[in-house]
Amino acid sequence: MRRMAQRFVVAVSGPLMLAACATVAPPQPPSLDLPKPPTDLRASRKGDRVNLTWTIPITTTDRETIRTLGLTLICRGSGQLTPCNPPVGEIRTPVPPRKAGAPSQKPQGSYADTLSPQLENDDPSAFITYAIQVLNRDGRAAGLSNQVRVSLVHTLSPPRDFRARVTKDGVVLSWIGDSVSATPANLQYVYRVYRHSEGSNEQVLTGETPAGAETSFTVTDANMEWEKTYYYRAETVTLIPRANSSPLEAEGDDTPEIKVFADDVFPPAVPAELQAVFSGPGQKPFIDLVWAPVTDADLAGYNIYRHEEGSPPVKLNEELIKAPAYRDENVTTQKKYFYSVSAVDARGNESARSEEANETVP
Repeated sequence: MRRMAQRFVVAVSGPLMLAACATVAPPQPPSLDLPKPPTDLRASRKGDRVNLTWTIPITTTDRETIRTLGLTLICRGSGQLTPCNPPVGEIRTPVPPRKAGAPSQKPQGSYADTLSPQLENDDPSAFITYAIQVLNRDGRAAGLSNQVRVSLVHTLSPPRDFRARVTKDGVVLSWIGDSVSATPANLQYVYRVYRHSEGSNEQVLTGETPAGAETSFTVTDANMEWEKTYYYRAETVTLIPRANSSPLEAEGDDTPEIKVFADDVFPPAVPAELQAVFSGPGQKPFIDLVWAPVTDADLAGYNIYRHEEGSPPVKLNEELIKAPAYRDENVTTQKKYFYSVSAVDARGNESARSEEANETVP
């Protein structure tokens, strides 16, 4: 019995030892702690400034969480970039702290580069290439980010003496621009006017006009809403036409914003072609008035005025007349009446009265 027990123990302990040995993992190489290169570098140009934005890496090439970052190098050159030597700029970007339970947000980095006058030209095929390189705390990197190209074409100087004037037809924007008598081949210059309403950052294109030999420009914003506050700005844009595609654009600098309150103090058009016609034989006498309709979009109705010779006009209607016609049944025989009509808009602005029409009740 004692021998059998010993054999049993040996048989059981063998698999236990094998199982214990199977859980031992091979030693891992130390992490190089290299930030994963960004793949979403974006570039936008405004005048001579190029604004770069990207997502700051938060993991290494080994999929480890980054604790600290070194410098971020800004690389610029003509054609495809391989090394980043020398960088045109550098910034230090700390790793944004992560809060437990907070929604995951991608931290953003940015840099503004300035193009020298020597770089800008009239060649529509001239471009400059940007990339960034994120270093670790030891000054090492895993490589360049994706590369983006920016056009180097000239942009016109921003519009001068930019002004706004509220008129009956909308907000009229005016400015002084550069005279462009000879546009370089394969390039076009235009002026654009944008607005946004108070409390909103949404930019709305309100007008565009090509640059040319003239220097005075106007654009009318007829799609605004009355009694609202707007902010307007203007800019120049250089267009590079492309076959079978929309043109590339290089935006120039903006004018300062202009604040405009679209206060409607403008009455509708004055009614015209007023006629007065008497009717009465065999029935109660009356005078019918008709006139050409006013076509203002915000027209609310009409007022009717009447007077006898030597007396001031008196308004006949209590409520606005909606149609361009009116019947005056309060007339007396052997009297001559003079009529005029005014138009009223939705905000109560009233036009001048029309030319008078007269009719006599026999």
